[in-house]
Amino acid sequence: MTSDPGPGVLTHLESLLRQAPADHGGALWRLQEEGRQLDANIIRLPANAEVAGHVEPDLDVLVQVLDGSGRLETDNGRQDLTPGCTAWLPHGARRSVSAGEDGLVYLTVHRRRPGLSIRSAPVG
Repeated sequence: MTSDPGPGVLTHLESLLRQAPADHGGALWRLQEEGRQLDANIIRLPANAEVAGHVEPDLDVLVQVLDGSGRLETDNGRQDLTPGCTAWLPHGARRSVSAGEDGLVYLTVHRRRPGLSIRSAPVG
């Protein structure tokens, strides 16, 4: 994963892809600016890898395909993913993502999760 370039600085996909081996999966880049309201990640799935079916209970997620190909499966069916595709995944919706033969690179954007906090025990 590369370091955060800071606000207003462009991150170039080609540079990110060159810095990580082709079989490296996971986050290639993360927005890390303090005080931000959004989270954003560039994720790479190696060839034929997948993110298993799951439900995000709290956050809507916007996905933008940057490179490669794959499939998105939701309760509404299966959709092919190619560069330029954009998907909105509402909170509470089941989804899974799988990469094609060339792998898949995509940007995710969602509201930042609140930090964990210690609360008082419930009364009663």
